Amino acid sequence: MDLNLLPLLLAVADEGSFRAAADRLGVTRSAVSQGVRRLEDALGQQLVARTTRSVRLTEAGSRLVTALRDPVAAIQDALEQRDDLPRGRLRLAVTSIAEPFLSGPLLARFAEACPEVVVDVTVTDAEFDIVAHGFDAGIRLGEVIERDMIAVPVGGAQREAAVATPRYLARHGTPVHPRDLLAHRCIGWRPTPATAPWRWEFVEDDRPFDVAVRPCVTTNDLRLMLRVALADGGVTFGPWDCFAPHVASGALVPLLEGYLPEFPGFLLYYPQRRHVAPKLRALITHLRGWRFGDHSPPG
Repeated sequence: MDLNLLPLLLAVADEGSFRAAADRLGVTRSAVSQGVRRLEDALGQQLVARTTRSVRLTEAGSRLVTALRDPVAAIQDALEQRDDLPRGRLRLAVTSIAEPFLSGPLLARFAEACPEVVVDVTVTDAEFDIVAHGFDAGIRLGEVIERDMIAVPVGGAQREAAVATPRYLARHGTPVHPRDLLAHRCIGWRPTPATAPWRWEFVEDDRPFDVAVRPCVTTNDLRLMLRVALADGGVTFGPWDCFAPHVASGALVPLLEGYLPEFPGFLLYYPQRRHVAPKLRALITHLRGWRFGDHSPPG
């Protein structure tokens, strides 16, 4: 069996298609398809189920990919550590609300400092096994990170915010309690089309509670939520960091602040390994030395 065919299967498993796997590896689609076919012939098993629209791993393919992931990652780490210089493709899965990381300057300066690292960021709010999907690390809130991961803080404590424009509040009044939001036009967030809009979470007398607002607009895109709010579309809810510049300019007004205490912030997390690849170690060092902007709420 040609062991050079194994990375083809891993790329197909990560990308979910022959074409995307070919783009990632810099080869033709037919080279990937034929390589996987040769691997199947060598093993005497179908590894990938093909249709006109998609490809998926068979049970045998899933078992093989699971068995290959750690050894291949260890080989890649060993090769990258030959000169201990950060290089190669650094794949990150980052939640869309991680504004301290996604704001731009942090990544721009890291790319400057490590020119041989290609930072590949997938912005996603889906919860999945980053190792199984071929990512080097992820960034999200700590409450959804598996316990066997190593975690590094990305910025400080976070705080949710409810905001609206002065014009909207002049027309519709200012809510004084979270339950008043039920009478307001709200702009909500949902992780996927199949899920209900996120319930807005508050704390009163040290007791958490949530409000199932009735959004007039829902989306999985925080930027769209912000744009609709800035267009006097209603009250929206999200991380303070995302709204801070617009609050500072007076375009948005923070609401219900007494019901929105701080909570632990974002974490970069990655699997426990004996050796951390230089490219990931360089990002961790960069994060620890980065001075995150002070977007703390007033008072």
